[in-house]
Amino acid sequence: MKEEIEALIKYRLEQAQTALDDAKFLLDGKRSAQSVVNRAYYAMFYSVLALLQKIGKIPSKHTGVISLFDLEFVAKGIFQKELSKHFHKAFELRQVSDYKTFKLISSEKAEETYRNASGFIDAIKKYIESEK
Repeated sequence: MKEEIEALIKYRLEQAQTALDDAKFLLDGKRSAQSVVNRAYYAMFYSVLALLQKIGKIPSKHTGVISLFDLEFVAKGIFQKELSKHFHKAFELRQVSDYKTFKLISSEKAEETYRNASGFIDAIKKYIESEK
């Protein structure tokens, strides 16, 4: 069972890195800011799924993933509140870009979201590695 969990954690971290790489590719190619935000958010989301897998708690909704990250890791001081703010903001921007009509995301916001996602994933990877 432990091997299965480790394999799933590895898979989720690979998904996170792929999504982050996609966001960078889109950003560098001056593609849609909405797409950059989407991929950056999902990079964060997948990395948190990897983290939650370690504690055996996998919610079915995005808001549940965010809430558990805050409850299990931010409130306990494992991660700084700043990371939570970045995750919440990326979720909010993705919601706006995916579901709100005529609400465009600026290229500056997309770039900021990408940078935040990159630091977010680095922090989670370091934590997971330190817990092995």
